Amino acid sequence: MVDAGNTAYVLGCAALVMLMTPGLAFFYGGMVRAKSVLNMMMMSLVSLGVIGLVWVTFGFSLAFGNSHAGLIGGFEFTGLTQTQAVAGDIPVQAFAMFQLMFAVITGALLSGAIADRARFWPWTLFVALWTVVVYVPLAHWIFAFDGAVSEKGGWLANTLGTLDFAGGTAVEINSGASALALALVLGRRRGWPREPMRPHNLPAVLLGAGLLWFGWFGFNAGSALAAGATAANAFVTTMTAAAASVMAWLALEHRLDGRPTSLGGASAAIAGLVGITPACGYVDTWGALAIGVLAGVICQLAIRLKYRLGYDDSLDVVAIHGVGGLVGTLMLGFVATASVNDAGADGLLYGGGLGQLGKQALAVVVSLAWAFVLSALLAWIVKRTVGFRASAEVEFEGIDEAEHSESAYEFSTAVRAAGRASGGGLLGATRPPEYRADPADTEEVR
Repeated sequence: MVDAGNTAYVLGCAALVMLMTPGLAFFYGGMVRAKSVLNMMMMSLVSLGVIGLVWVTFGFSLAFGNSHAGLIGGFEFTGLTQTQAVAGDIPVQAFAMFQLMFAVITGALLSGAIADRARFWPWTLFVALWTVVVYVPLAHWIFAFDGAVSEKGGWLANTLGTLDFAGGTAVEINSGASALALALVLGRRRGWPREPMRPHNLPAVLLGAGLLWFGWFGFNAGSALAAGATAANAFVTTMTAAAASVMAWLALEHRLDGRPTSLGGASAAIAGLVGITPACGYVDTWGALAIGVLAGVICQLAIRLKYRLGYDDSLDVVAIHGVGGLVGTLMLGFVATASVNDAGADGLLYGGGLGQLGKQALAVVVSLAWAFVLSALLAWIVKRTVGFRASAEVEFEGIDEAEHSESAYEFSTAVRAAGRASGGGLLGATRPPEYRADPADTEEVR
């Protein structure tokens, strides 16, 4: 029987998670240069459109339909026309919309790895294919529980016994590994890391981080699918981990760089929220505190590592979402406690032994390998067929004008005319003296 209170709760949480995608658009848009902010934000907006259509038509059915060998669902819910079907005590349609918002934000996250250099329609094609090939199977493996929506669910949750309350594997590790694959296939931004590529609007970054933090309560607490004690615990642990991450990150940043920064604070909040996502319904406050501190420290160090390794993950999707998700998923093997949720298990520090840690580690390896290999293959196919990366000229002048025939900020006619006369970009800037065409700069990467 449908419970009206729980249905209203899940629908409200779905709306909160939906708000995370516009929040991500502000977060990412503020971090890029002014000449590509619209393209950056549009990649989030179009994810709502294209993933929404994929999900409603057949994506949800493949993710949550009756499982075939624990690997993929069936076609029982195509079109979401089953108005009387229930998932526990809420309508399947309500559950489907809640899960849709997870799929959308996960796909949109990938765009941060290829900021300033990706063409719009090839991105749209890629994220549609990626949702079907990469996200849907992972979601089935970890989110589809036996008897919840269908009789049989995915193998990670039901056969292996992996704990993942709200998406450490299917959302966070998946997005981090996929983002790394994208960044490697498309290559570095021209001029990186030689030229500074600073955020153009830090207030927008802080606004976006605030919207993400706000929506994350729906993301994590909503995953209880009922307004009760488990949801309340998820809310508390989510807040605790994010707060701990902010303080740990800023303290380390001050120690290493001499100042705590607004960009660091915004990134720290996201790192803590990512870290607690798989664990929020299975740990107590002290476990959340430990996860938040570790996420704040380890994710910041991972950002610094990318300059040593030389991969251009523009907006640090790998370091924050991939590494943060890995921290939270593995920490469940240490700090999970069945005392807060009898559907969970005890980790090593609560007397549970090493068994759960091994299950968590295997889920991490499977998620990383699946997401990285298939995302790299899809990105390579799009690159070789329709062309994924903008040309050198477009990248220098700004993707907004080339891809959308718009600019985020309207300047005076005189300034624009001066810019055209000087052969420069939006503000009349000419190419820097050290700018020289090389093979990577003179052809559109296909």
